[in-house]
Amino acid sequence: MDRWGAPVSSLRLLRRGVLPVPILLYSPGGLQPQVACRRTLPATLLCALAVALLGAAPVRAQGGPLRALGRLFDKPPPPPGPSAPARPGSTPEVRFQALLRRGTVPELNAACQEAAGFGFTTRLQLLAARLLTVAPAPQPLPVVLANAQALLSCRAPDAALTVLDRFSPAPGSARAQWLVLRWRAAQAGLRHRLAAEALEQLAAGRPGSLELVALPFQLRQDGSLATRPALDVYAEHLEVLGRRQEAAAVLLAGSMPGQLAAERLRRAVALLDQLPLEQRDPLLERALDQAAAAQAWGLALALLDDQRRLYAQAGLPADRATARLQRLSQRVDDAYSEWQLRRQDPQQAARTAQLQQQLRSPRAPGGHATSPP
Repeated sequence: MDRWGAPVSSLRLLRRGVLPVPILLYSPGGLQPQVACRRTLPATLLCALAVALLGAAPVRAQGGPLRALGRLFDKPPPPPGPSAPARPGSTPEVRFQALLRRGTVPELNAACQEAAGFGFTTRLQLLAARLLTVAPAPQPLPVVLANAQALLSCRAPDAALTVLDRFSPAPGSARAQWLVLRWRAAQAGLRHRLAAEALEQLAAGRPGSLELVALPFQLRQDGSLATRPALDVYAEHLEVLGRRQEAAAVLLAGSMPGQLAAERLRRAVALLDQLPLEQRDPLLERALDQAAAAQAWGLALALLDDQRRLYAQAGLPADRATARLQRLSQRVDDAYSEWQLRRQDPQQAARTAQLQQQLRSPRAPGGHATSPP
């Protein structure tokens, strides 16, 4: 109210320099409330209050008291905390920060391995972010592979795939290296489709060739590397993707004999559960022969049990499979026990050889593969 009792308009107060006026302006973040402020001290104080209450920003701050008042409200950002707790054997913070700024790919890879060993999550994230920019494209293939390997050490498989996508080698040994590393990144990130695609390209239309490709899976405590044949790994990815018949075809493409062949045949039979008994039973018989040739008697017993259940599921008598299973169980127990006792005695060499032949030959007279009398 003015001195005559009349209300005083906001415009008149603003002209007197005592009232801030909130307005709406467009900004990159959308429609934002902002405040128009005057230079005088009363307007400055009220403007600061409006800014605080409205969450707005002053449209114009032309120095003077407002600038000084703004400095009172400005809080310096808190200093960044250490990237990892200080532990014996770990890189000190000062050295780590310097490495983060100027380290090469091999040095960053070593830092990733150390951070992973200590479980320093923040350092792993910082190192992974740096590795994405330390060697921008284009780079030769060795640099790309080393960069992706370092990101895998930093437990950043998706970032490793991003780096690998910067290069596509021509067919040859270089492409095989690139595809194996691409599989490793997809495997670490549980990206089964990408992992299967990498192995499919590595096979180049010959899935049986994957039998000779050893894929790294785990570093043992003694420093050695545990590997698995790419053929079996490829089949597992296909199975996870629901492509069961393709997975079985991959397993049947293997040519190695013995226990490995028996195991693959057994898995293929399980995957081909839509096929009739007439097509699955011969595969089990082949698996039994391979298991017996390798003296894998535990596996042979499991295969006979599979065969018995297969006949039962088809609604057919399983008497023969059951009898074979019982005969092999008794025979393995008896012959193996006797063989264990006699094989250390040179005087019993003939009997030992006979027992070993019995264990080896399921189709010999009395063997589990022969028909009962």
